[in-house]
Amino acid sequence: MFKSQDQLETIIASDKMKNVEYPLMEDFYTIQGEGAHSGRPAYFIRTAGCDINCWWCDVQESWDEEAHPRESVGNIVKRAKESGAEFAVITGGEPLLHDLDPLTFQLKRAGIKTHMETSGSSPLSGYLDWITLSPKRFKEPIDDIFPYVDELKVVVLTSKDLEWAEKNADKCPENTQLLLQPEWEKEGAVELIIDYVKENPEWGISLQTHKFMGVR
Repeated sequence: MFKSQDQLETIIASDKMKNVEYPLMEDFYTIQGEGAHSGRPAYFIRTAGCDINCWWCDVQESWDEEAHPRESVGNIVKRAKESGAEFAVITGGEPLLHDLDPLTFQLKRAGIKTHMETSGSSPLSGYLDWITLSPKRFKEPIDDIFPYVDELKVVVLTSKDLEWAEKNADKCPENTQLLLQPEWEKEGAVELIIDYVKENPEWGISLQTHKFMGVR
């Protein structure tokens, strides 16, 4: 069967996308350790580069984009496909510093669902099935992302973070899953969240289970 010119152009464009490169810190098959999909197997794709630089970040080596090699979309998707993962999680660093259209298009073309965790500090891009917004007070999310947020996950250190969480929740759709996550090493954060969720049951709790399970 002959293909139309539009079909041919789409095929050519999609093939070119395979050669697009991203600064990549790491990619690996693992068990998602936090958030709404905690406990599920996933292929993690961690891009390099960050404009937030949270002092509690446990992957600070991802901040410097120039410190990491660039990898083609084709190679990344090939490894993700070979892993057998149902979905890939694009994270960072801050993934939205990069145009995610080529990567997510090719992942979906390979039959892999696309999830992303972002601070929302840069314009939204990508063909995404699930968006986790983890907003930081240091640099507020841009408003354009809020209508598409599936999961709001706020890291909590003090009561100010609870106020910040509510401010962001007010901008999200009604069906957004709301989660509070204690900062791993902050004493008192867990107790603070437990008390808050008891009084505000629309919120749930996210824990970094990968840290005590010993998985990446």
